[in-house]
Amino acid sequence: MIKNEIINLIKDKRAHVGVIGLGYVGLPLATEFAGRGSRATGFEVDLKKVEQINAGQSYIGDVSTRQVKEAVDAGRLQATLNFDHLKECDAIIICVPTPLRKTKEPDVSFILSAAEEIKQRLRRGQLVILESTTYPGTTDEVLLPMLSATGLKLDEDFLLAFSPERVDPGNPEFQTHNIPKVVGGVTDDSTEAAAYLYSQIVNEVHSVSSARVAEAAKLLENTFRAVNIGMANEMARLCYALGIDTWEVIRAAATKPFGFMPFYPGPGIGGHCIPLDPHYLSWKARQHGFDSRFISLAEEVNSRMPEHVVQLVADGLNDDRKAMNGSRILLLGVAYKRDIDDVRESPALSIIDRLRSRGCDVRYHDPFVPELSFDSAHTESTGRPMLSVELNDEQIESSDCVLIVTNHSQIDYRRIIELAPLIVDTRNALNGDLRRDSRARIIRL
Repeated sequence: MIKNEIINLIKDKRAHVGVIGLGYVGLPLATEFAGRGSRATGFEVDLKKVEQINAGQSYIGDVSTRQVKEAVDAGRLQATLNFDHLKECDAIIICVPTPLRKTKEPDVSFILSAAEEIKQRLRRGQLVILESTTYPGTTDEVLLPMLSATGLKLDEDFLLAFSPERVDPGNPEFQTHNIPKVVGGVTDDSTEAAAYLYSQIVNEVHSVSSARVAEAAKLLENTFRAVNIGMANEMARLCYALGIDTWEVIRAAATKPFGFMPFYPGPGIGGHCIPLDPHYLSWKARQHGFDSRFISLAEEVNSRMPEHVVQLVADGLNDDRKAMNGSRILLLGVAYKRDIDDVRESPALSIIDRLRSRGCDVRYHDPFVPELSFDSAHTESTGRPMLSVELNDEQIESSDCVLIVTNHSQIDYRRIIELAPLIVDTRNALNGDLRRDSRARIIRL
């Protein structure tokens, strides 16, 4: 049986693992396999990434250069632009981006491109796994027909499964090896082989009955977060209107030992997962005539947060008898979350656009993001990248408002409260003693 042949290769550390896409998901995965004794090849279209990996250098914060260098020097990790090497791989894992189109519909073009590369080189004895987040049915309805068109047969010649990525960039506690892995195959044999492969690098594997279940589970995880963050954001806006401290309300509610899970408001949601994944689920729902109202409402609430943040700035300046037009605003942090350099879908981009549209002189400081580029979607931007400014005393004191968008741990917030005249804190960075000791006027989300 093909399943047993693949499992025996994995068991004997003879399985060659190929990973298509060496980003935040693919590189940690390839490095983990290489570190556990398997041979891993990463496939990329970006020459710079290939050169860095083959030189033993990491460009991902969660993977150290030491890990990459050790694996490369041992001959267990390499990167390549040549997809012909897919023929040599016994297991191929697809880790490519799955963005949204401008219409908010799924864009699976990167999956299709990767699948086409595999299809052209598919041979007997290969296990193909999709990790890229997508709508339920993609593995069965898109990948399986493409691979079957080669004349090779599922379970007889190749195996096919889905296992959603669960990467949390910048999280020091949970990384690839200790995040449970959900695996669902198109067939039982596919599930068993894929689960065995992942058991070599993760502590816990949870097998489900189908690829569709695994695909839906991934979307539920992030839709759950989007909906609850939406609730927290709506509560923050209500508390602001009522003159109540949102964060104190959440802390009080969180003392209940059952039936409550704290979620926190923010300037908007960012990253590759939470802003996008609910759209994949709602799109699939519409294909079946189902109106996913919770998802749509959460997206509406979350998408309005950048405008609410700008209103907080306007209210603060107004209290100081200052107009938005001409005011100097210093953003602290533009990455979508704390202590990482990822700006994908960051609410900072939208906030900057809105501030500029109202005549503000906007600058930013982010120790992880030296340069911030804008695309055509950001209509108020000049098209030129912004550069992170030095966070010196003059920069802080000369700002009419310091706006905390991302609460990076490297920033000296005590210095901020000593020098800034007005602070808008969207992340509760100034809590406890910091807030009590402040000479600045602080407005909190």
